[in-house]
Amino acid sequence: MEFAIDFATVRKVISQELKQAGAEIAALGPLRAYQHSLERHDERLAQAPDANTLACTAGCSWCCYFSVDVRPVEVFNILQFVAREFTAEEQQRVSHEIEVNSIELKQLDELERMRRNIKCPFLVAGRCSIYAARPQTCRNYHATNAAGCQQSFEEPDNVDIAPEYAPLVYQAGAAHVDAFSKAMSDAGYDVMAFELNTALAQAMAQPEIVRQRFEAKQPVFVGLAGTVVATEFIEQDDD
Repeated sequence: MEFAIDFATVRKVISQELKQAGAEIAALGPLRAYQHSLERHDERLAQAPDANTLACTAGCSWCCYFSVDVRPVEVFNILQFVAREFTAEEQQRVSHEIEVNSIELKQLDELERMRRNIKCPFLVAGRCSIYAARPQTCRNYHATNAAGCQQSFEEPDNVDIAPEYAPLVYQAGAAHVDAFSKAMSDAGYDVMAFELNTALAQAMAQPEIVRQRFEAKQPVFVGLAGTVVATEFIEQDDD
């Protein structure tokens, strides 16, 4: 992805979010701090000068079949939302889909996952049923032309398709995620990224154990292949 970087905006977002997220993690704990951070994340995306160029609309769900990675705090936030907002029948359906997806995805490496369309367990009638609690990756996945997203869905083996992004929306969102992740890491919490379904499956199978590991600032998802996600803008900000 090549575009001119708005360093002033990136520096401002990183500085503000590092300070605010760090204070909230210390005062409120990681989960509540994350929930507050999501509100700021949405505000920053909406306030980007090129936000009006986005093609994303309700019911456009091509990207809901693509691979999504999440960090532990996002898993706990999603499960908390599901427990609060979903009926028992909806929770059972979601749990079944997650387990089925997890079994399939555990057998795949990262490239194979990129080449496989698998419906998100939270996609219902073409809409995200956890929209308020959707992961940071989903919040940052925007395109100015949905044709690229559709092509990626229709040609999953073609990993060279590059959707058209709104650069200022992308930078504001990515800088925010960089900063919150660094604040979590600085506080000692696990910020490894894991495939959505497999992480959710383990968290649902061993809720107390997984949560205890997270709160103890230990590696959270034992036995799952996690990814260290390099921050995209913080290093550039430090140059």
